[in-house]
Amino acid sequence: MQKTGLYALLAILIFALIFAFLPGAGRGGPQTDATLRGVELRLFPSRDPDAVWSFSAQNVSSNPVSNETVLTGISGGKRVLKERDASGRLTGRETLDATLDADRLTIDGQDDMTTLKASIRLVNECAGIVMKGTRQNPVKIEQGYGFTAPVADITSPFLNGHAEKLRMSFQFDLDDMDNDTSSTSLNLNATEKCQDGRLVPTT
Repeated sequence: MQKTGLYALLAILIFALIFAFLPGAGRGGPQTDATLRGVELRLFPSRDPDAVWSFSAQNVSSNPVSNETVLTGISGGKRVLKERDASGRLTGRETLDATLDADRLTIDGQDDMTTLKASIRLVNECAGIVMKGTRQNPVKIEQGYGFTAPVADITSPFLNGHAEKLRMSFQFDLDDMDNDTSSTSLNLNATEKCQDGRLVPTT
């Protein structure tokens, strides 16, 4: 699968950059990036071929030197999975896998995304993860795997936790965290459970 949407966006941004350098553009000096406003973006990661990310962004800025695209004023962030039938063929349908809220996202040349703060909701698990990072150690969403964060708070029908040095997959598999500074608790008396991506009362 090709990340067609991002390539098209980058092509437009590069055209805008070239246009900016034409005589009469009225620039005081050279610039290395170009910006679009009011963009609907779809990202098709090559390392996660069954996934599609989509965002609405007030501003999208691309820097061809660093090969980074920055989104700000983000809304409607989500990850959907392409559906396959029993034989492994694509059906043309998509199912919502996760939602993402962040004020700012930086997408690098490998389609990985970084931000200082993000909230992810894993639909199938009815789980919410609020993650925080720093400029030196940001929250990172790795295509084909999941996400890492210096600090995260997790809520779900069966587990709540505070995690540091979190590493977790999109399947809610907790691969690693600093056990000396993290804590989790099981909701043994939970009154709700996750069913088809929704919280329903336990019977």
